[in-house]
Amino acid sequence: MSTLPPCYAIIPARYKSARFPGKPLADILGKPMFYWVYERASRCQLMKKVCLATDDQRIFDAAKRLDVPVVMTDPGHPSGSDRIMEAAEILGLEDEAVVVNIQGDEPALDLDMPGKLVEPFVNPDIQVTTLARLIDSKQAENPDRVKVVRSERGFALYFSRSKIPHFRDVQERDADYLLHIGLYAYRISALRTFTSLPPSPLEQIEKLEQLRLLEAGMGVYVVMTDYQGFGVDRPEDLDLISEQMRKLQNLP
Repeated sequence: MSTLPPCYAIIPARYKSARFPGKPLADILGKPMFYWVYERASRCQLMKKVCLATDDQRIFDAAKRLDVPVVMTDPGHPSGSDRIMEAAEILGLEDEAVVVNIQGDEPALDLDMPGKLVEPFVNPDIQVTTLARLIDSKQAENPDRVKVVRSERGFALYFSRSKIPHFRDVQERDADYLLHIGLYAYRISALRTFTSLPPSPLEQIEKLEQLRLLEAGMGVYVVMTDYQGFGVDRPEDLDLISEQMRKLQNLP
């Protein structure tokens, strides 16, 4: 029986954002947003270490003041995956390690999510994991909601902004679509390969980075969940997330 390799969580936190510059520093209940993401991720007992990966001195200094482990990374990275890879190298993570990419804009992160992502890695054949949940036909029509179809073994066959699968001769039911939830875990070797590859044709068409993995023949294992996260995309989202955080922290 294989054992789970050492697991780490890294939270990419860039300063620049078209819709919300400085988002990781946004105040939520008196602390910056990145602190709450770190605090939630740190509660997962399967994580050997949780660390912030930033490209901005302001975020770096704020993390140091709050005793949040942090590394400074290149501001020129094209994606969060590249930032995660640099952070893993700075931290000197073991080649056999698994790293979880925790989105830095979900301060109410479900405490079970990091664990669900890493548990499949007891199987040495698993290289990359991600999450999905059932949604209905109406929700699936939104191109901003990425859909995934998977094999009987649980591996992703395709990710798309389109409504997949297409029901031609069979009746569509209330919940026949899988919404992809953009949390990932990688073996370091798989992440290194992924970030060394150029953007792939399908990736460029759909604007979905994960298609690069499939086009390269790298299996992505899709873990089913009921998780419905709430990401902070704009300043107007702060009131709602603050209300959620008060409930999570048992505050009035």
